[in-house]
Amino acid sequence: MSSYKQFLAVQIIGATILSVIALGALWFFLGWFQKPATSPVVRVEEAKPQHGAEESEAAKHPAAVPTIHVPAHEAPHAVPKISTMPLESKLKGTAFVEATISVLDYELNKRFFGWRRNDLVRFTDNVENVQLGVLEVVRRASVNLAERISRHGATDIIDKNLENAMNWFMIKPDRYWLPSAEEKYNVGLEELHEYARKLKKGEARFYTRTDNLIPLLVSFADLLGGCDENLVKAKEEDGSPVSWFKVDDYFYYAKGVARAMGNILEAVSKDFSGVLEARYGIDLLEHAIHACHVGAELDPWLVTDASLDGVLANHRANMAASISHARYFLDALAKTLST
Repeated sequence: MSSYKQFLAVQIIGATILSVIALGALWFFLGWFQKPATSPVVRVEEAKPQHGAEESEAAKHPAAVPTIHVPAHEAPHAVPKISTMPLESKLKGTAFVEATISVLDYELNKRFFGWRRNDLVRFTDNVENVQLGVLEVVRRASVNLAERISRHGATDIIDKNLENAMNWFMIKPDRYWLPSAEEKYNVGLEELHEYARKLKKGEARFYTRTDNLIPLLVSFADLLGGCDENLVKAKEEDGSPVSWFKVDDYFYYAKGVARAMGNILEAVSKDFSGVLEARYGIDLLEHAIHACHVGAELDPWLVTDASLDGVLANHRANMAASISHARYFLDALAKTLST
C-alpha cells in the first residue's frame, strides 16, 4: 500500500511539473507572436528603392498595399513619419489674402506685356480698363483687410504689412517712374505675402465676424453700383451722349471688376463660412459669385451699343445685367448679416 502511495505521489508531481512546463511554453509562444499592448505604434511609409534596385510587386502596385503598423522596437531601420493635416488648411484668412494677391499678380506679372496703364505707347485700351477694374477691387479689399478684418476693434493697432500694402496700392496706375506703378504694386503684394506668412505662424489675426464682413460687402456693392450706372446711362454728366469710346471703357472696366470680385468672393465663402451658414447667407453669396463670373466671361469681338430691341447686341446692357444682379445679392447679403 505504501508503495502504491509513493507511485501515485510521483505521478501527481510529474504531471504537475509537465503541466507547468506546457503552460510556460504556451505562454512563451503566445507572447512571441502577439504584439505587445504597451509598445508605441508608428505609421511607417515604405522607402523608395535605390537607383538600379528592382522594385517589388508591392511598390509597383501601391494602391493594393494596406497600411502596416509596425512596433517601434521591431523597425529600427525605418524612419517614422506621422501623417498630420496641414495647418494651412485650418487657417482662416489665407484664402482671402491669396485671392487678393492672385488677381493683381496676374495683371502685373503673368499677362502679356504686364501692367499697361503707364506704358509710353498705349495701344491696348481694353486691357488697360480691365486692369483698372481689378485694381479698384484689390484696393477696397486691402483697405477692409487692414482697417477691419485684421483688427479686433477700432483701438487695435493696424498690421504694418497691411498698412504698407494698402498705401502702395493707392499709387496712381499711370505713374511711369519715381515710383512706377507696377513696381510699388508688386511691393504691396510682397507685403500681403508677409501677412499671409504671419497668419500661418500665428503672428497675425483674421477675424471672421459679421461686423467685419458687412463693410466689405457694402464697399463691393457700391463699386458695382458705379459700374451699373455707367453701363446704363445714356448721357454723360455734361449732357453729351455716351460716345462709343466711353462705352468700350465702361464695359471693360466692369469686366475687370467682375473678374477680381468673383475670385475674392469665392475666398470669402471659404474664410467666412461659419457666419454665412449661421445667418443663411451661403445661397446669396453664391448667386453674387455666379453673376460676377457671368460678367467676367463676356468677351465680344467688338463692343456694340445698339438699341435694346435692335438686331445688333447691346453689350453694355448685357454686362449691366450681370453687374446689377451681383450688386443686388451683395446688398441682400449685407442686410441678412446685419439682422
